[in-house]
Amino acid sequence: MGMLDGLLGQIGSNVDIENLATKIGLPADKVEEAVHALGVAHPQEGDTAEIAAQQTGLPTDTLNQIIGHIGGEGSLAEFSNILHSDAGSGIMGKLGGLFGGN
Repeated sequence: MGMLDGLLGQIGSNVDIENLATKIGLPADKVEEAVHALGVAHPQEGDTAEIAAQQTGLPTDTLNQIIGHIGGEGSLAEFSNILHSDAGSGIMGKLGGLFGGN
């Protein structure tokens, strides 16, 4: 969880995955998967929560709660930009490996 917490820390949202998981009532690994899916889904056309719901199997209302806890759409956009801009340095690859991606 440290890598994802570190990335979230870069946007100043001070989100701790373990604490967020407790607030949402989900296992930390599922919340981490959801945050990653939201970051990947954000730049895509369509509703971010709905796209992430298709990937994670979580309800959109749960994903919208997570968006709120990480600081809303603005913070999610910053997180998404970090994920995508760091793709060349291997961040996306490392995170993708955590979640079964390429």
